[in-house]
Amino acid sequence: MHQAGILDEVRERVTRRRGGVAVFDRIEPRRTAHIVVDLQNGFMAPGQVLETPMARTIVGNVNRISAVLRPAGGIVVYTQHTADAEAVRTWSVYFDNFCADRARMIEAFTPGNPGHDLWPELDVAKQDLLVIKRRFGAFVPGSSNLHALLQERGIDTLIISGTLSQVCCEATARDAMMMNYKVFFSTDANATLTDAEHSGTLSAMAHAFCDVRATQSMLDLIAAA
Repeated sequence: MHQAGILDEVRERVTRRRGGVAVFDRIEPRRTAHIVVDLQNGFMAPGQVLETPMARTIVGNVNRISAVLRPAGGIVVYTQHTADAEAVRTWSVYFDNFCADRARMIEAFTPGNPGHDLWPELDVAKQDLLVIKRRFGAFVPGSSNLHALLQERGIDTLIISGTLSQVCCEATARDAMMMNYKVFFSTDANATLTDAEHSGTLSAMAHAFCDVRATQSMLDLIAAA
């Protein structure tokens, strides 16, 4: 897993401002969803278009969070990065300007193709939810129906895990907090390409968006409930 953490200067700043890095002192499992962001073959499998090797190392922690939250009454949601015809049509700025290997990306993340499928080492339960996501962040208009699904179930707290830390995970976490969700961001169940990028995300999230802590710390809060 990443050998990275919140930058010292950010840790010191938030400690002066609010007394510590931790934001919340409890988790209510029945009002909590574990959002597993984009752990799909297109990011996970060797040789795939967006292979992120470090993401394979976090699967154990991702599964641990889900395994503890489900019996406590929470839900698990898997988002799937999707490059179908609707995504390409409505997000042309990205696909036409930022998508270096456009044809390969679209092929990999089209539903029905192997790259779009969830990584097989994830412990997916029959009651878990799968959500198609057509933008980096799951909550931005045009991306997904995640917000509606969570509101229907009375969810007000999210645990974010997945890949890439500074792209889809961060985008989802930022918007969630600004939509009034309490957000936990795992230091060791999110992954990206380098330690520096991961550290940057943890620091940004701790600064103003999320309660940033290790998986075991979140499991302890769930158990305490």
